[in-house]
Amino acid sequence: MEHYFGETTPKLGFGLMRLPQDASGKIDIEQTKKMVDLFMDAGQNYFDTAYVYGGGDSERAAKAALVDRYPRESFTLATKLCAWQGAHDEKTAKQQFYTSLERTGAGYFDYYLLHALQAGNYRSYDKYHLWDFVKEQKAKGLIRHWGFSFHATPDILDEILTEHPDVEFVQLQLNYADWENPDVTARANYEIARKHGKSIVVMEPVKGGALANPPEAVRAIFDGAGQNASYASWAIRYAASLDGIITVLSGMSNIAQMEDNLSYMRDFKPLDAREQEAIRKAQEAITGIKSIPCTACHYCTAGCPKQIPIPEIFAARNRQLVWGQLEGGKADYAQATKDAGAASDCIACGQCERACPQQIRVIEGLKDCAEAFGS
Repeated sequence: MEHYFGETTPKLGFGLMRLPQDASGKIDIEQTKKMVDLFMDAGQNYFDTAYVYGGGDSERAAKAALVDRYPRESFTLATKLCAWQGAHDEKTAKQQFYTSLERTGAGYFDYYLLHALQAGNYRSYDKYHLWDFVKEQKAKGLIRHWGFSFHATPDILDEILTEHPDVEFVQLQLNYADWENPDVTARANYEIARKHGKSIVVMEPVKGGALANPPEAVRAIFDGAGQNASYASWAIRYAASLDGIITVLSGMSNIAQMEDNLSYMRDFKPLDAREQEAIRKAQEAITGIKSIPCTACHYCTAGCPKQIPIPEIFAARNRQLVWGQLEGGKADYAQATKDAGAASDCIACGQCERACPQQIRVIEGLKDCAEAFGS
């Protein structure tokens, strides 16, 4: 393995998008503090948030649970600027950077990303001169390293990296289930990034939690491998075993998930040949299972004119498709839509599909769900 930027970074990153919530639905700061302490005590130090996560509450939680409690040089903090959500022009886009500094109180960002570049939005970052903007902030010492997160096809990734060769790293969705998925193109995107010599931060290694509780066929393969390891561990170690990885972000939502992740990532060991073979068999098994590849990021719901809880509806449908739990799926659907829009309320405006980082055909999926659930 060749030396690369970020190779000495601990290979487990704490993604702050899905933090624990209290009874009121707000981020549970006290539980988050305990999770941060466990993470830091285990020698891990990479934290990832974004301007748009939780309407800013994720960055505020980073301040309360991390920045205000630990010496600044003891941890690495990453956040992101989103030119297509929460920004209306160049001024409001650039203001996100300063707002993030204020919310986190971090003083500077170790890693700063242009957020979720996709086919329909990546030119906004050119239009608002954001590539030059982040380099200016780096020159001022307010950013240590800069890059972008990406949800599109390899040809667009190649185009961006060719136009911006000074990008230091790329954040990609990489997991064993999506490795050959034609909608996510994980392997091809990984290969493009490495062709350009870019190091990679991995997002969605557990596919929004789906690979922590995979289909029965996959569970049987891992159970038969004799490792006595959690299903999430297979997914995270798979991503961390790839060449050129800075860290693998895990969006841990409770202390149990944190403890499980640390149990195998505190002293990370790459997958061996026998484990890689188990992964290959799991990939083959997943190929034959129909499901909706939603990771519950909720980007689709922010602008939905009918307030349809799309991720929750898709989760209910997946309960039927993956697990065969027809009545359980119906119950989940009824709960999700009790005080919100139904799948049949979709007016096919398309804003959800433009926002979806998974390139899901959301309108078509909602039609299927409306038929399956009868509303």
